Amino acid sequence: MRILVLSDTHGNYPLALKAVEECDPHDQVVHLGDEVEDALMLEQITGRHVVKVAGNCDYMAREPRELCIAIGSTRVFVTHGDKYQVKSGLARLHRKALQERAHVVLYGHSHRASIDTVGGILFVNPGCAINSAEIEPTCAVLAVECGEPRAEIISLKKYL
Repeated sequence: MRILVLSDTHGNYPLALKAVEECDPHDQVVHLGDEVEDALMLEQITGRHVVKVAGNCDYMAREPRELCIAIGSTRVFVTHGDKYQVKSGLARLHRKALQERAHVVLYGHSHRASIDTVGGILFVNPGCAINSAEIEPTCAVLAVECGEPRAEIISLKKYL
């Protein structure tokens, strides 16, 4: 299974839509908040369900702040990340991942793409999908094959 992971689009749903179109094939899209309205736009335009959580800038969102999804036997914890102070490291988020018995954690908030393994748990931050002179816009693809998760970061710069 291939999952396209987006975060921190902050109103730039056209770039997020380009990622959805260009990173095909994928079986699922996950949006990690900060602007959950962009995820709703993606659903409306593509006609496909987007798994979504609210971020710290999604003040009136009805979406949950975090959730767990299963990809076969692989448990994936999905959160925006601000609640776990991810800009200061992954320690708090790692503790939560252990509580959730997660094999993979998808998080955003920092606007910095990264893939890390901490205590056997894969942590994936897709970065942000905004047009900024300071930060390259990125997304991530999480693939789970035979129960083995792996991820890659994809630059969206060429689509600006």
